[in-house]
Amino acid sequence: MWDGIRDGLADWCRDGTRFALATVVRTQGSSPRSAGAAMAVSEHGDVLGSISGGCVEADVYERAGEVLATGNAEIVRYGVTDAEAFAVGLTCGGELEVFIEPIDDAAFPQIAIVLARIRDQVPVVLGTRLDVGQLAERHLVVADAASTAPSARRLQAVLGTTTSHVVEECEPGSEGRVFVQGHALPPRMIIFGAVDFAVALSGLGSFLGYRVTVCDARPVFATPSRFPAADEVVVDWPHRYLAQQQIDATTVLCVLTHDPKFDVPLLKVALETPATYIGVMGSRRSHEDRVRRLRDVGVPVASLQRLRSPIGLDLGGRTPEETAVSIAAEIIAAATGRTAQPLSDVPWDIHDIAAIGG
Repeated sequence: MWDGIRDGLADWCRDGTRFALATVVRTQGSSPRSAGAAMAVSEHGDVLGSISGGCVEADVYERAGEVLATGNAEIVRYGVTDAEAFAVGLTCGGELEVFIEPIDDAAFPQIAIVLARIRDQVPVVLGTRLDVGQLAERHLVVADAASTAPSARRLQAVLGTTTSHVVEECEPGSEGRVFVQGHALPPRMIIFGAVDFAVALSGLGSFLGYRVTVCDARPVFATPSRFPAADEVVVDWPHRYLAQQQIDATTVLCVLTHDPKFDVPLLKVALETPATYIGVMGSRRSHEDRVRRLRDVGVPVASLQRLRSPIGLDLGGRTPEETAVSIAAEIIAAATGRTAQPLSDVPWDIHDIAAIGG
């Protein structure tokens, strides 16, 4: 929710700057951005964010100015079959439905709460009524599961998730559509081994939206000054630290130590977690030795298939930064279920998850 524009929106709200918020509420086909993508235009003409990677921004910018002038919200639909879509540049084959609304303290008094919770990485759900024109109570914010208001029940179901979708009604007897956006804790990336590759990977992991932890048993190497992009740097034996963590199916584990005394006990614990990705640095020869050692300590053969080693994709990178890119690319492919093939080689729509069974 509002990725990349949170701080700018907070500045505008603090300064009392009115702005129009354009949000993608529905997509179809090969649309460039997903539902929830947002772009804001201030009363002074400044812009934050993007909703289409450049396709329709110019038209949305003009409409945002009109919304600010009239105070009336507007829904705009762009489709590839429409002449207007070609005129504004949406030629990629998709469809977008964009909701543009004026924002100030009177129109959205809860925005400071939403921005603060996103800043503090606390789950929150925002429901926005998609009625055009002016509306006194357009927004509903749900910040905990204890709310008993009937209008909050539909939103509570997505608290703690990152879902973005339209529901036809929000409470019994109401009509119209409500766009629901959930903000949850970002997924975790835990990097084991305070090496140069970990410095590069921690920066890229943070850039991709992960909460990054670097763990190493050596205090001289595991220091916050060496890893400024990491959310935390932990000095502990890797296997002991991991055993104390709550790991879920969004967590990625990157083992860059390539030292058996660290790797084997750590990977034994890691393979007992539901982590979506477990990548291990090292050559094929070292990985064969690692697998043998893990089998000797009782790790099932089926579990060993989850290990991705040598870590990363075959990009030809050699520097820590290039290696970090190859690891990040493999993590993205693993999380999305994609093939990691060149897009020029795949026969399906590049935005169509169903086409590959995702």
